[in-house]
Amino acid sequence: MKGIRPFLSKVFKNQYFWLIGILLFAFLVRLYKINNPIADWHSWRQADTASVSRVYVQEGISFLYPRYHDVSSIQSGITNLKGYRFVEFPLYNVIHASLAKTFPQLSLEVWGRLVSIISSLISASLLFYLGRRFIGSWGGVFAAFYFAFIPYNIYFTRVILPGPMATAIALSSIASFVLYIDEDKNKHSYLYLSAVLLAVSMLIKPYTVFYSIPIIYLIFEKHGFEGIFKNAKLFIKYLVFLDIALLPLLIWRIWINKFPQGIPFFKWTFNGDMIRFRPAFWRWIFGERLGKMILGVWGLIPFSFGLVFYKKKNYFIHAFLLGMFLYVSIFATANVRHDYYQIFIIPAVSLALAQGSAYLLKEKNSLITVPLLFFSILMMLGIGAYRIKDFYQVNHPEIIIAGQEVDKITPKDSLIIAPYNGDTAFLYQTNRWGWPAVDDSLENIIRKGADFYVSVNLNDSDTKYVENHFKVIKRTDKYMIADLHQPVK
Repeated sequence: MKGIRPFLSKVFKNQYFWLIGILLFAFLVRLYKINNPIADWHSWRQADTASVSRVYVQEGISFLYPRYHDVSSIQSGITNLKGYRFVEFPLYNVIHASLAKTFPQLSLEVWGRLVSIISSLISASLLFYLGRRFIGSWGGVFAAFYFAFIPYNIYFTRVILPGPMATAIALSSIASFVLYIDEDKNKHSYLYLSAVLLAVSMLIKPYTVFYSIPIIYLIFEKHGFEGIFKNAKLFIKYLVFLDIALLPLLIWRIWINKFPQGIPFFKWTFNGDMIRFRPAFWRWIFGERLGKMILGVWGLIPFSFGLVFYKKKNYFIHAFLLGMFLYVSIFATANVRHDYYQIFIIPAVSLALAQGSAYLLKEKNSLITVPLLFFSILMMLGIGAYRIKDFYQVNHPEIIIAGQEVDKITPKDSLIIAPYNGDTAFLYQTNRWGWPAVDDSLENIIRKGADFYVSVNLNDSDTKYVENHFKVIKRTDKYMIADLHQPVK
């Protein structure tokens, strides 16, 4: 027993022991409902992403011509009969499809979620490193813990979206730059690695450009403003960094502009409804999303301490948070309308929480601050889980049943009209190309090649029209399927 106690004490004081435990449990909690069909929260966006991967599995991988099953004009305002999907550089989809094709024992949907889960574990490990570097010995453990177990982040790092992968690569860029700053000045490999990783992350999601703000802070912290512009070699070196980071995205944007029918409307994301800095903006971003959904109200305690108490002359976390504030402010409408846009702010929030937690643990009045910290964490996780739990629910199972029936009774090359208010989740369930809404007259859509009409809204006017004019080949109390090539008198 005498030998076991010192050993256990040594183990529990080892930060890597805690990191391994965090990563293990982070993986396990993200397996919850991993077999869910793509019909849970934000299924429309997940279906779009999974659809690109499905086309890659079915037809082969093409980096330059990503396509999905929506051939309507809804996304871009232009008929898109080839189904081009130019939203992000499809690295996530290539990895997703490659794994699904190589290991078909797991479904395409499960593999999509696993790619995001693995990305989140990489992010947690990188935050462990950054937390140790900028906060202190246990700052890394806290940063990894918060990123791993904030309920909001558990859900949004097991979705079929490229955001978690883009976040992991962007954090890798920051970590590489920190290594460059800390290494001998003649070793530049980490600098250019950081630039390449930042370029890749921005190709996947251009929003990660805001992860450059903490990098810019580190540059000026190390060299000073005058030091950069007075040293020609140093200035050129960072210009090369900038070129490497931005040029691939510029080339990609030039390329995709050749296919306007495959580029969804995006100007609305900035300030399409003029909400930026209006009272509703502050309420939704800082009240509903950050305050309640992410921090569960009680997380504001360690978060606030993290903002106020920090190492002298160390504003890295503040710079990171500034970058995230610029992100939610510039893309104001998107962040207010859709909660999944806040995926990118979680690393900075986790570091701020970790900084506040480390301070509260070391405070002189620890008999008060330590219980307060742990009570705050428990309340934060509990309230957050209560608000997020409904995200896992499949609220409309009828689209799955109807989709499976379409896949069963219609030819594989059929084009389907599956109206669901423009939401492609229903169309995705049919495993067919087609229209997620009636975006033109029904006659024109039939001329464009539509073969079947399926609906789960039996009282809809379009559905009634189809039932009266075309042969219904299957009807239940949940859905109807009509053959658009068999008109009835």
